[in-house]
Amino acid sequence: MNKTAARARASARELRDVPSQLAELDAMNVGALAEKYRELYGEPTRSRNKDYLKKRLAWRIQELAEGGLPPGAIALINKFGDQMPERWRMRLTRPGTTEGEAPPLLQPVEPRDPRLPPPGTVLRRVFEGAAHEVTVCAEGFEYDGTRYKTLSAIAQHITGTRWNGFLFFGLKKRGAEGAA
Repeated sequence: MNKTAARARASARELRDVPSQLAELDAMNVGALAEKYRELYGEPTRSRNKDYLKKRLAWRIQELAEGGLPPGAIALINKFGDQMPERWRMRLTRPGTTEGEAPPLLQPVEPRDPRLPPPGTVLRRVFEGAAHEVTVCAEGFEYDGTRYKTLSAIAQHITGTRWNGFLFFGLKKRGAEGAA
């Protein structure tokens, strides 16, 4: 018998006894709660608040024993996920899930810069008598058949000097006009 199977059986026995595990939380000090948190979540906690840790651990014990969120809640999270704060999305994503575990709910995404036009928009700029067109993509930009991560990289390629890409392509104005 391998260690993984033995550990899985021990965990299953522990999970069947949810009420006693919840009662044990009341007797633990902050240090023991923090260690239990590391055991159940797989990462250390930054909190030293006893009541908060007990609530989080009670939730996790019940989640592991009875399953996670219902499919309807997961659908709502996926629907409104882009509007959630980044740290919440990171918490919902569980890398490396195995069979029997819930699949990752959301992949963390970098928030899109609000100054950028929607994907598919073509930005045009005339520089030293030559017209330059850049296509805004879902991730990055395309210029002259090449993908770039930033507008600044494209502006530097065109001019040979460093430029703010938003300024170069007219998406940001200099000085007080830009603040308005």
